[in-house]
Amino acid sequence: MSAVTKTLDELCVDTIRTLSIDAVQKANSGHPGLPLGAAPMAYVLWQRHLRHNPRDPHWPDRDRFVLSAGHGCMLLYSLLHLTGYDLSLDDLKAFRQWGSKTPGHPETHLTPGVEATTGPLGQGTANAVGMAIAERFLAARYNRPGQTIVDHRTFALVGDGDLMEGISSEAGSLAGHLKLGKLKYLYDDNHVSLDGPTSQAFTEDVLRRYEAYGWQVLRVERGNTDLEAIDAAIRAAIAEEDRPSIVAVRTTIGYGSPHKAGTSAAHGSPLGVEEVALTKKDLGWEWTEAFYEPPEALKHFRAALERGAKLEADWERRFEAWAGANPELAEEWRTARKGGLPAGWDAKLPSWKPGESLATRVASGKAINALAPQVPWLLGGDADLSESTKTKIESAGDFDGVTGQGNNIHYGVREHAMAAMANGMSWHGGVRPFVATFFCFSDYMRPSIRLAALNELPTIFVWTHDSIGLGEDGPTHQAVEQLMSLRLMPHFTIIRPGDANETVEAWRAIMEHREGAIGLVLCRQNVPVLDRSGARGDVSRGGYVLAEASGGAPKVILMATGSELQLAVAGRQKLEAEGVPTRVVSMPCWEFFDKQPRAYRDDVLPPGVRARISIEAGVTLGWQKYVGDGGGSIGVDRYGASAPGEVVLREYGFTADHVVAFARGVLKKGDS
Repeated sequence: MSAVTKTLDELCVDTIRTLSIDAVQKANSGHPGLPLGAAPMAYVLWQRHLRHNPRDPHWPDRDRFVLSAGHGCMLLYSLLHLTGYDLSLDDLKAFRQWGSKTPGHPETHLTPGVEATTGPLGQGTANAVGMAIAERFLAARYNRPGQTIVDHRTFALVGDGDLMEGISSEAGSLAGHLKLGKLKYLYDDNHVSLDGPTSQAFTEDVLRRYEAYGWQVLRVERGNTDLEAIDAAIRAAIAEEDRPSIVAVRTTIGYGSPHKAGTSAAHGSPLGVEEVALTKKDLGWEWTEAFYEPPEALKHFRAALERGAKLEADWERRFEAWAGANPELAEEWRTARKGGLPAGWDAKLPSWKPGESLATRVASGKAINALAPQVPWLLGGDADLSESTKTKIESAGDFDGVTGQGNNIHYGVREHAMAAMANGMSWHGGVRPFVATFFCFSDYMRPSIRLAALNELPTIFVWTHDSIGLGEDGPTHQAVEQLMSLRLMPHFTIIRPGDANETVEAWRAIMEHREGAIGLVLCRQNVPVLDRSGARGDVSRGGYVLAEASGGAPKVILMATGSELQLAVAGRQKLEAEGVPTRVVSMPCWEFFDKQPRAYRDDVLPPGVRARISIEAGVTLGWQKYVGDGGGSIGVDRYGASAPGEVVLREYGFTADHVVAFARGVLKKGDS
């Protein structure tokens, strides 16, 4: 078919296709197959159904679009450019190049209009569920009879690879259980993955699986060309508000490529210069120059600017009327949207007296329940462990996906999707999510934690049962390497408080922290509340002097985190009794400490004091930067054991007597 005889819709679809394959070819890297096959469904969604404003990518009541199949990002970049976002044709030409706004997978912090960074497959499926949860929660909190300010849909384009990943099963199951009717998946059902046909490893009936989850399932058989069938299916999905919907659109990967269409050769590599030319010819594309945009197609796409401006202007009028009728709610809305905190948010945080004893997980639970009534957009949940993690908000009910009521989300045993859903909530905005489970299970969450860190999302991760002190459950459940491994992650902050009052300080720091994802690591066993009368600093400094050496000039410094802080305090008492001036430094957060001025860090850890000892029930690798060549570390460089927690800790050397003996050895080494 000649371009002259194409309908305007067909011309627009092929404009998406050709821009995408030109960019992949110019970069000599990328995935051309998905844009060629999925362009029709993406075009119909964006041009006829998606409510968005290219001039304001952050308009609160816009529909969300998540490209879970992130390898096909040139499809999204082409759509963003064509509909008028701040993404130029030169940006498309710079695909996958240094410093460009069009990296190899879509990244929110680089490209306006990208709603979620989706690299690892399956992440976007769960991010979209989190966004739909946030929409329902905010609608319940802020909408009033006759005044609706939260009413948008979440769409995700997913592929076979996404639906093979276990995270998508976790997310789909919970979405169906919650009946998230504003959630819609478009499934690029092309039967091909990177290694070849999906029949090699993926032969299940996907739609029956989602039907079992409680989703509406729809199918479009001729997704390469039948725009009206795609349109009808999307309309049916939008009309269904009692359950989520998945539309399986049968497509051909690499559609139009005469030698690679329908094969894995179109998946992860450029088509090649000759094949690009042949593909354009087969599509009936009459222009030979790369990156050509037919004026009539561009004009049609750019109508999104006027539509979007009208949609947002109408919302702004409704919002102002709502704000006038609900001034207190409006102030809360604005505070939550900008990531602020209300006046007096921390006024009811608890405190404890020295000599009392409780686990830091218990103290954390009390802090959460003091914060939640003051910060009602705090939205929490756990992986079927709230009785153990102590993270239930007692003043709020359980989240209901239909009504949107409740601040406690029951994720079930779905750690991976739980973390990715929380990231979706953070990307959505207007809520501050936290999720909780045992610390050893952070391994199940790691891809999502990494994306939270990469994107500097304000997601809060709460982990309890943090060490060999867990006891009888044994090494399978005793976290050993997790703490240090998470400290290696750029832009991730992790706090391990030493007692109940440090735990409250940690929550205060967490709520004020807006520079990225943050983790809170808590113990199961009771620990004493420590005397802070001589402290110089707090958790917000990351490391600080908890107890000073007699005379103020330490001969040895004991550093500790978490439940081992008490051992540093007890060891100091014994060493001081022997005439050894000993300073105790609490180091609950390396990241905070490393950001302090050099003068402060040298004050806490004087360079002239070489006898430094770290005490932490985890691997010792990494402590060397603080203990130096003259110090040493008490830790766990092996896996745990099954026995009562106090027995395991004793057998592994976590006693005050061992701390003292170890310190003597370090001092002797320094004197020799």
